[in-house]
Amino acid sequence: MFNRIILIGNLTRDPEIRYTPSGVAVATVPIAVNSRYKQGEELKEETLFIDAIVFGKQAETCSQYLNKGRTVLVEGRLRERRWEYEGQRRSKFEVIANNIRFFPKRESVEQHELTETPPEEYTDLEPF
Repeated sequence: MFNRIILIGNLTRDPEIRYTPSGVAVATVPIAVNSRYKQGEELKEETLFIDAIVFGKQAETCSQYLNKGRTVLVEGRLRERRWEYEGQRRSKFEVIANNIRFFPKRESVEQHELTETPPEEYTDLEPF
């Protein structure tokens, strides 16, 4: 089996960071991915909202350097999380990220200077 996904999107809010009981950082990076397609003569657009889950040092880096509106590339695997709430079954798809790349801020690119440069990318394995 093969499970790999690559998305480019914009953060819908700032990353949320928390720590496991063993001290491993876990960040939730919520992104919106826009897709355009043609239906007949009409150009349609749809938006997918999905959370990327990041672990370890990369989670801390995302929390430090990313904020709402920033464009990122997320690479990882797709996971469905299931739970029950008030007697109803619920589920949600999320990306367990192996790699997140930060795109330069749009204003910085236009001015040909970066105001903040993230460190080299890190790759961490899931702690569980």
